[in-house]
Amino acid sequence: MSIRCPVLFLLALSTIALAERPPIVLTDAARKLHAECVVIDGHNDLPWELRDLGGQSKVDLREPQPKLQTDLPRLRAGGLGAQFWSAWAPVDTIESGTAVATTLEQIALIHEMVERYSNDFQFCETVAEIRAAHAAGKIASLIGVEGGHSINNSLRTLRELYDRGARYMTLTHSDSLDWVDSATDDSNVPGGLNAFGEQVIAEMNRLGMMVDLSHVSAEAMHAAMKASQAPVIFSHSSARALADHPRNVPDDVLRELKSDGGLVMVNFFSGFTVPEAAANYAAQFPLQRKLLSATGAEKDALQKELNEYRAAHPMPRGDIHVVLDHIEHIIQVAGIDHVGLGSDYDGVSVLPAQLEDVSSYPYLTQGLLDRGYSAGDIRKVLGENLLRVFAAVEAKGAELRAAAEAEADE
Repeated sequence: MSIRCPVLFLLALSTIALAERPPIVLTDAARKLHAECVVIDGHNDLPWELRDLGGQSKVDLREPQPKLQTDLPRLRAGGLGAQFWSAWAPVDTIESGTAVATTLEQIALIHEMVERYSNDFQFCETVAEIRAAHAAGKIASLIGVEGGHSINNSLRTLRELYDRGARYMTLTHSDSLDWVDSATDDSNVPGGLNAFGEQVIAEMNRLGMMVDLSHVSAEAMHAAMKASQAPVIFSHSSARALADHPRNVPDDVLRELKSDGGLVMVNFFSGFTVPEAAANYAAQFPLQRKLLSATGAEKDALQKELNEYRAAHPMPRGDIHVVLDHIEHIIQVAGIDHVGLGSDYDGVSVLPAQLEDVSSYPYLTQGLLDRGYSAGDIRKVLGENLLRVFAAVEAKGAELRAAAEAEADE
């Protein structure tokens, strides 16, 4: 009980604070600044939603899509400059032996999507290409692979994913692998990362591919930052000090980002940002994990238990101020150069008020202005920090490849 009481006290304070904060009102100044920025989102799961809906031919993104959080009219309204689209394969594809094939299918789907909507999207693989696409009025479209299970323990496959356009890889998803630990599974690896995991990171560094630490355990975060010669990213994570969920980033890791040079791209999902919602969501994980392997009557009983838990513990959605709190906390602990945006749109079910879909980004610009941040600092948060990290990763890759070539010539 002594452990839970402080949490309840903080939840009470959070509820009071939320009740006292009015909706954000957009001003012309915010609209103008937002339009001048390269707004970059680190993670959007639209590709899997398109797959679930039957593929490209079943959905026209040029039309409003009320069942989705993403479509072209709302992307344009939100002023998005660049998007990392997630190439995700469910973790159960490890067991079926289809993880690599499913990931490659998702990469192909993203390429097809960009080609189909080429009046609005432009495929990009470099910082220079992002800036050129933005200057041309296009939404720069990039690929992030979500989960190291997608390489099936093969560096050759990692290189193939890079060759097909992937510019970051999240080391895990919900399950620990035999070379790196997940935040939401039991540990498989002492210290969070083993020698093969270090090889994966070394190869990503050599390629110029960003190492993404969303979904990994706290131990793995530290180990990966130590192993990487380039700055790391968290493509869609929030601050654990504000919402105690294992998917979020602890303060000691945030402090380490100062020397690492990387950044946390804040996730908008209420289950990772609202304290009570994070507690509810974390409590569901054990039941969800049991469900994955259950069959028959046991599965029915577990599903009933999960449904009853969810009914008794509805997830409060919170509002945009909670997400701004996470951004501001990361700024306070890690610094203004180490925070960005990673919405997780179309990968999450509950979103804060005024951040319901991809049209909502300007409200964050207004919210940061309201909190006293300068135009220069806001540009960093909205996208320049990611461009800086991406450029550093590209430069380190070029340096490592040149050193290897020089050594081979000796």
